[in-house]
Amino acid sequence: MRHGVRLGIDPGDARIGVARSDPTGFLATPVETVRRGKGDLRRIAAIASEEEAVEVVVGLPRSLAGGEGPAAVKVREFAARLATRLAPVTVRLVDERLTTVSAEAMLRDRGKKGQQRRAVVDQAAAVMILQHALDTERATGVPPGELVERDG
Repeated sequence: MRHGVRLGIDPGDARIGVARSDPTGFLATPVETVRRGKGDLRRIAAIASEEEAVEVVVGLPRSLAGGEGPAAVKVREFAARLATRLAPVTVRLVDERLTTVSAEAMLRDRGKKGQQRRAVVDQAAAVMILQHALDTERATGVPPGELVERDG
């Protein structure tokens, strides 16, 4: 397992969930929810700098069959812009099928309601994306997902 803090990103249309790992890459924890729009890449870059992140994993939404639709195209474009902004920190895309659904269910089971749940569901999804990536790397010895090429 490579050493260093990783960030997990769950990009949505309105909000972006952010999670971080411990330096050993064992456990993912929530960081914050960033409002989508002007300044979102700057804020994520600031978090990456504050956390001294060595890598960022971005959840790629795929259909249950594994295909990619319009949402995946948007995430790929976002990830490429993020990779350009964060260079030389690497950005990877990892499959995020059902993470938001799973995060919603977990929060609902814990009694979180409406506004309270919406405020943290993106962070919870980012934690699930990152934890899956960490577990996969620990099991296989290979960095998860696919490396994102920088814009330009």
